[in-house]
Amino acid sequence: MPAIKTVISGTGCYIPELIKLNKDFYINQFYDENSKPIALPSSEIAEKFKKITGIEARRYAPGNMNNVDMAIAAANAAIEDAGFDKESIDQIILAHNFGNVIQHTIQTDTMPALASRVKHGLQIRNPLCVPYDIVFGCPGWLQGVIQAHAFIQAGVAKNCLVIGTETLSRVIDVYDRDSMIFSDGAGACIVSAKETDEEVGILSYSVLSHALEELDYLYMGKSYFPEADPRIRFIKMKGRKVYEYAMRYVPEAMKACLDKSGIPIDQLKMIFLHQANEKMDEGIVKKMYELYGIHQVPANVLPMSIHTLGNSSVATIPTLLDWVRKGLVPEHHLQKGDIILFASVGAGMNINAVTYKL
Repeated sequence: MPAIKTVISGTGCYIPELIKLNKDFYINQFYDENSKPIALPSSEIAEKFKKITGIEARRYAPGNMNNVDMAIAAANAAIEDAGFDKESIDQIILAHNFGNVIQHTIQTDTMPALASRVKHGLQIRNPLCVPYDIVFGCPGWLQGVIQAHAFIQAGVAKNCLVIGTETLSRVIDVYDRDSMIFSDGAGACIVSAKETDEEVGILSYSVLSHALEELDYLYMGKSYFPEADPRIRFIKMKGRKVYEYAMRYVPEAMKACLDKSGIPIDQLKMIFLHQANEKMDEGIVKKMYELYGIHQVPANVLPMSIHTLGNSSVATIPTLLDWVRKGLVPEHHLQKGDIILFASVGAGMNINAVTYKL
């Protein structure tokens, strides 16, 4: 019997044009969390960084673009891919963490909401199209998809535009070696209601939050440079704590989500994991398979974009999904009937996962 399913009907992304290579950090002077100079040459720090994270390059937004500009570009691409009238969008759900940050400043701007500015930029006249922002750390875009699914299943919406956009390059401390992780970009998708008797679209989801001692694993803190203005804050990360947290909880959340869908692990085609760190992502997937008693991860199950794009927070998963859907990631291809799993982890600390059937 036909039922309303939640499907992704279009995707799009915006990749900033400015490329920042690892060698560009060779001139930086890095300090530790105690504001002491790190003795190693910056070139050696950058090369060790590459071995751990897999990042060879990252993208930065040009000075004349901000979060909203990138979001509009990604949204237009998703709308065109979906092939329908933008006036039929019921909700614009925009995930970010820092609002609009003008280059060479550190002040965030979130009024009016970025989603409202995107609606304006898209020139959507429909007053029943409701725009709003969501701040949920790196899992923000996926949480937006989950919210869109809930509204569709409740009969509140039929088409939602879900966007993840971030300019992390404008909130990094250049004296902190962790600054090499972060990048800019935007990804978007159209989440739609589809009446069908097929088992397609979102099959299950899971969400976790730990906000006690985990709360400050990612936070805003002063520069590591000893003479920096202590009133100015930058994105900071307790890397070891984040890694340990992710390895402990993310595989379990992914398994819980897949189990809830009733899909056997051997039918899983691909995992779209937040592009935070290559070694961490590989470890998470390995541990998830081990929870099923499988000690060899299948080939080509984990597409990655982190090597050339870095970690653009809420934009990593929708950008990677768009690339794979459009055949831009070698050896990773999707077709109708494939089962995929989305998962993310980030500031909060928050975790979410979604099982989806094409």
